[in-house]
Amino acid sequence: MDLSAITRPVGRLVATAQNGLEVLRYGGLETGAVPSPFQIIESVPMYRLRRYFPPDTRRGTTPTGPPVLMVHPMMMSADMWDVTRDDGAVGILHKAGIDPWVIDFGSPDKIEGGMQRTLADHVVALSEAIDTVKTVTGRDVHLAGYSQGGMFAYQTAAYRRSKDLASIVAFGAPVDTLAALPMNLPASLAPAAADFMADHVFSRIDIPGWLARTGFQMLDPIKTAQSRLEFLLQLHDREALLPREQQRRFLASEGWIAWSGPAISELLKQFIAHNRMMTGGFAIHGDLVTLSDIDCPVLAVIGEVDDIGQPASVRGIKRAAPRADAYEFLIRAGHFGLVVGSKAATQTWPTVAEWVRWLDGGGTMPEGVTPMALQPAQHTESGVSITSRLAHSTAAATEMALSVARSAAGALVTANRSARTLAVETARTLPRLARLGQVNDHTRISLGRIMSEQAHEAPKGEALLFDGRVHTYEAVDRRVNNVVRGLIEVGVRQGTRVAVLMETRPSALVAIAALSRLGAVAVLVPPDGDLAAAVRLGAATEIIADPSHLDAARRLDMRVLVLGGGESRDLHLPEDADVVDMEQIDPDLVDLPGWYRPNPGLARDLAFIAFSTVSGDVVARQITNYRWALSAFGTASAANLSRSDTVYCLTPLHHQSGLLVSLSGAVVGGARIALSRGPRPDRFVQEIRQYGVTVVTYTWAMLREVIDDPGFSLTGNHPVRLFIGSGMPAGLWKRVVEVFEPANVVEFFATTDGQAVLANVSGAKIGSKGRPLPGGGEVALAAYDPEDNLILEDERGFIRRAEANEVGVLLAHPRGPVDPLASVKRGVFAPADTWVSTEYLFRRDEDGDYWLVDNRAAVIHTARGPVFAATVNDAVGRLGAVDMAVTYKVDVDGQTVAVTALALCPGGSIPSADLSEALADLPVGNAPDIVHVVADMTLTATYRPLAGPLQKQGLPKASRNAWYRDPDTNRYKRLTAAVRTEIAGSR
Repeated sequence: MDLSAITRPVGRLVATAQNGLEVLRYGGLETGAVPSPFQIIESVPMYRLRRYFPPDTRRGTTPTGPPVLMVHPMMMSADMWDVTRDDGAVGILHKAGIDPWVIDFGSPDKIEGGMQRTLADHVVALSEAIDTVKTVTGRDVHLAGYSQGGMFAYQTAAYRRSKDLASIVAFGAPVDTLAALPMNLPASLAPAAADFMADHVFSRIDIPGWLARTGFQMLDPIKTAQSRLEFLLQLHDREALLPREQQRRFLASEGWIAWSGPAISELLKQFIAHNRMMTGGFAIHGDLVTLSDIDCPVLAVIGEVDDIGQPASVRGIKRAAPRADAYEFLIRAGHFGLVVGSKAATQTWPTVAEWVRWLDGGGTMPEGVTPMALQPAQHTESGVSITSRLAHSTAAATEMALSVARSAAGALVTANRSARTLAVETARTLPRLARLGQVNDHTRISLGRIMSEQAHEAPKGEALLFDGRVHTYEAVDRRVNNVVRGLIEVGVRQGTRVAVLMETRPSALVAIAALSRLGAVAVLVPPDGDLAAAVRLGAATEIIADPSHLDAARRLDMRVLVLGGGESRDLHLPEDADVVDMEQIDPDLVDLPGWYRPNPGLARDLAFIAFSTVSGDVVARQITNYRWALSAFGTASAANLSRSDTVYCLTPLHHQSGLLVSLSGAVVGGARIALSRGPRPDRFVQEIRQYGVTVVTYTWAMLREVIDDPGFSLTGNHPVRLFIGSGMPAGLWKRVVEVFEPANVVEFFATTDGQAVLANVSGAKIGSKGRPLPGGGEVALAAYDPEDNLILEDERGFIRRAEANEVGVLLAHPRGPVDPLASVKRGVFAPADTWVSTEYLFRRDEDGDYWLVDNRAAVIHTARGPVFAATVNDAVGRLGAVDMAVTYKVDVDGQTVAVTALALCPGGSIPSADLSEALADLPVGNAPDIVHVVADMTLTATYRPLAGPLQKQGLPKASRNAWYRDPDTNRYKRLTAAVRTEIAGSR
């Protein structure tokens, strides 16, 4: 009888029992492994800085290798870099001649105040550790981070602008978090879910170590179950288990630490809900940071079957940091396998060592490391799926079946993606439109009220960005309330008209909001205009100024209230000066009077007075709270603004567009407001990346100052998705969307009284004003005869509606108060109905989109028929060489000549054939008599090109850049002196 048949199973059973008892008693098998030696170089409450294999100072030896500082994720112990001495990161790097350092954030639940740590605390701590390593070694540091530690590495490098960094090595570190989420979660739903979890869950709880471990394992439940089953089946074979026992114990229990709630909330809000690793504008202790400031080399180690740091997400670093030389190293491994285990020991860490030596000048580029290709910007939601992870652990035959399943799932995702996106946008937009639709004369609504609501809903939300700093809604709201108390102290009451003379900065925004909250009227005085005329027209009794405008304000015969100005505020005022320094008023000592109610403004109440210049005269534009609400809610809806957006306010706050579109749209949408000091080409690109700007506001040709500047350069990724404003010339529009692809333009048209609002939301038709804004007032086109300047009637005596592509006068069905100066018409389309004539001429194309034709009073009447300036300008503006165009009339000997002036892009030229083609088939009206090129155009303070200075010059002179329309051929030919004389004498 073979006794081995009996003893072998018994021995196996006994070995299983012995090993199992050891695991139950001690948590694992005793391996005899000892940790690698290290020295604590620095110990502070936030972290301890370890230097592994420290030099023997007694012998005077120092390591010759470059330093590598390794960063662990928050939920994982710093011991992850030394799970096994021979096969762990620090051991392999040391043997390769590298100087390994590790930052240890410790377990926050065991440190006083640790569970209140934020992401910013970790970034600042890591930056301090880099300084220490640099000081001790005297060499630039290679920063290596795993998973969230890699995110810390990127964020710290951006925070430091790559100072003292030799390179960044990131292992499975997500950058474009919405490109591919774990478990193939849809990117369209992630922001709302992450915002909810951040605001309502992790603002109240923390994650203990055991829960972090469980969550990590549940992200790959198949592999977790597989590993446990393999361990149980091999429990009898101690020798087979020992090589991987340290790794198993680390993942099963020892490697996990607690995670503070504030840090989780910040991670969810900034880097998942708002994806600010990609867009920029994330805050580190009040400073705004962008990955585009990274300019040191980057190596991204990518796992083919990594479900947490999915390849599409990790590769986002290429777009997020366009100035960095980005490389990748792809291995067939999951998330943890990138840094611990057999593949890490044989592939990852030898490659990292070669990378460091290569950059240090002592080697060649590691095999398998390749330049990273630029990934598409769109989120495809096609990351590593469950089927991919199953395929990694199953047989090749099963791979084929799962591939079919993957394809089917992908088709389903594609089919449903647009529906999900539409649902999310609708859920955001409908409540705004519904609220706007409920506004009547007696509705309490105002800028101050909406800002209060936002501060109540998201007190810690980021509201205002300026000069690289961030201010929360809570801080801004508190400052507004303090200024309200100051205004009450100096006697300002509800209804008082107060002029605001300030440059665009936070104090100006606060002053405007405080006047709104008080129920006073903000008279928005243009600093570069006729101050005395504006103050007189606005009937202001007080003026608020910042220190830079104090001297100008004091020249007016009224009391001056000085607000803001930063840290240096030495006003140097004489004792008899009628000036009040608002900053010297202690708001806590101001008793609120019985009449004060915050945000008392009704929709019908006057809220603001803005100014424009018409034919050289200053004209006051009264803006009610209803007019404000229409623009604010309409902008937020048309641009689909949310808390994920940052609105870059290029337009000054005293301008209607700056107030009604930029500021107010952002406030209603809950977006961040980034105030600028104007369209400065040297700061534009830097600020859109630093702030993470997603929406840029403009007026007329403002963006020309930026993209036509010789020093302008936009390389790599940018976060902008929309430009919103009004009056952008067609040629500039084309250049903007080409330069900032895939960003779009949302062009608005709004009358000064707000009764008619149009918006080109799709941006598909360059030059179109779009369609009536949902939630706004009803508009209609009244048929119009431009020859006789008459609105046409039908056989019953009512106004006839214009047909498609027929010129008509834009009428608006009034909602709310009607401007006393408005042209009101009754009995228009039905008995006793009321409409307001905007006096603008439009045409509506077959699709229902509106196109501006001209102002009714500005139509050029020539012997050939009417010439419509806007139609001509749009047509020639589509020529690639044209920067801007203006069309105007010149009267010569009783005859009217229509002239179009062109400003060309740098280096541009216009062949006469292209000009003839562009003006051959205008949708309405006639082509101009003369077209000529001018060196430049005079622009208003709002960047609107002026025709007046050109009109004064009379007929253009004959030149190679001037053409006339030949009446016989309807083609444009060179304007000669003889032809010019003929035109001057006969037309």
